[in-house]
Amino acid sequence: MYRTHNCGELRITNVGQNVMLSGWIQKIRKLGAMTFIDLRDRYGLTQLVIDDKSDSELIDAVSGLGREYVVKIEGKVIERSSKNSKIPTGEIEVKVENLITLNSSETPPFTIEDDTDGGDELRMKYRYLDLRRNPVKEALMLRHRMAQEVRKYLDSKDFIEVETPVLIKSTPEGARDFVVPSRMNPGEFYALPQSPQTFKQLLMVAGFDKYFQIVKCFRDEDLRADRQPEFTQIDCEMSFVERKDILATFEGLTKHLFKFVKGIEITEAFQQLSYQDAMTFYGSDKPDLRFGMKFVDITDSVKGKGFVVFDSAEYIGGICATGCASYSRKQIDELTEYIKKPQIGGKGLVYIRMEEDGSIKSSVDKFYTPEDLKAIADKMKAQKGDLILLMSGDRKKTLTGLCELRLEMGNRLKLRDKNKFAPLWVVDFPLLEWDEDVKRFFAMHHPFTSPNPQDIPLFDTDPKEVRANAYDLVINGVEIGGGSIRIHDKQLQQRMFEVLGFTPEDAEAQFGFLMTAFKFGAPPHGGIAFGFDRLCSLFGGADSIRDYIAFPKNNSGRDVMINSPSPISNEQLKELSIDVKKA
Repeated sequence: MYRTHNCGELRITNVGQNVMLSGWIQKIRKLGAMTFIDLRDRYGLTQLVIDDKSDSELIDAVSGLGREYVVKIEGKVIERSSKNSKIPTGEIEVKVENLITLNSSETPPFTIEDDTDGGDELRMKYRYLDLRRNPVKEALMLRHRMAQEVRKYLDSKDFIEVETPVLIKSTPEGARDFVVPSRMNPGEFYALPQSPQTFKQLLMVAGFDKYFQIVKCFRDEDLRADRQPEFTQIDCEMSFVERKDILATFEGLTKHLFKFVKGIEITEAFQQLSYQDAMTFYGSDKPDLRFGMKFVDITDSVKGKGFVVFDSAEYIGGICATGCASYSRKQIDELTEYIKKPQIGGKGLVYIRMEEDGSIKSSVDKFYTPEDLKAIADKMKAQKGDLILLMSGDRKKTLTGLCELRLEMGNRLKLRDKNKFAPLWVVDFPLLEWDEDVKRFFAMHHPFTSPNPQDIPLFDTDPKEVRANAYDLVINGVEIGGGSIRIHDKQLQQRMFEVLGFTPEDAEAQFGFLMTAFKFGAPPHGGIAFGFDRLCSLFGGADSIRDYIAFPKNNSGRDVMINSPSPISNEQLKELSIDVKKA
């Protein structure tokens, strides 16, 4: 027997009890005749005490200890004279009577504390040590709780969890596939699934009208803080539903998670915003609605005044930053340099300062009269003390620049509070996007997304105007999930393939199994997939998903702990009928 209690369990009510604890040594402190040890396990931390009057065998055992040694102790629970209100066990300590070292430890490469001195790469190399730190441990515990609540909610709504294959067929849409060679079929390859899309549709054909899966997916793409080559989705599909049914069900799931994981009860319905309005007013299909500063288009109000920058622009728009008229020229210059960064591509920034005394100051007041500036301010709904920031140029690029400017102002004004949540549904996305390089349409989501029924005639006249019967769940500027009503009619699916440039032979080769299934009575169906890693990091208040994944990859897609990917032997390559050429 290694323990009667864990290290986070003992309280003042346990005083006088003989106990047995096992765990890792967090810290050793020698204070005069007393030695104090902080013993840690997954559940918490308990202070141990040994005095110099203990028997010599115990003193010898303690003298050889170090950080991260694994020990087992026996002793009596006593009340602490100097209590620690910061930990649940802070009213007691254990007076050690016997100690056994179960395993020694080398000095760790970084301190295993909440605030560590280890950099990202070092901590990822020794991830099993990093996982001992409270912030990372708590992140994985949060992930566990969320997974349990997802299953609880969906089970209560009659969903059935079904596992789908991991070794599947490569398809041409979406990101690059990870591929796996087949030894038994030389020269042929499996692909790892980017999502279980076709399989969940086949489950609908099979009559399982409510499916879900917390599933691992794979995409070979460039990485960012919120991306990993392998990631997890809450993948769901429903039959005999319309868009409103799916939004209601998964808005319910989201509210359930907020209530039972975060302790936040959301009673009002989630806001809905069309893709067009999201781009027009926020320059993004995933706007952060924790704060205002909607864009205002003033293009028609400011041309013809001799200011060439505006006169030659396709679009002129701006934001109004409440209470920022006191911004110095230096601060405005910093903002100008920020939006000129190559990744943003802004050309410059015009400001209009609404002074508290009622006067208006601007960087373009030699082109615009006070009355002109007042008209702009009125259109922007600016008040005394506000700062108007304007950008101009190509419409698409300017909207993107304004989006970044708005988010930067939100950060500077501390309006992006991680404890505040603003969920919304973005709907009515374009179904197709045109690629100028290859002169063809691509599916904005995937080729099984249904068009809005009223837009189907536009396939023949103006395909780019066809709207998708699709929806994204956005929270705090992060796309948490997305889905669509699917095409369940064989003829419409074939028409979609034609618009995407598939020949009948291509469509049959890639998706013939799905087309065949549709011949046997496919029900109307649709679904959604939540990015589970992103949802966990959002609930945890983090910007990166890495700490919510037990063993993540770095930005190069490498696992530096196990040194993967790595070469394989010539014997394995020969078995797989593969020759490797050096780049």
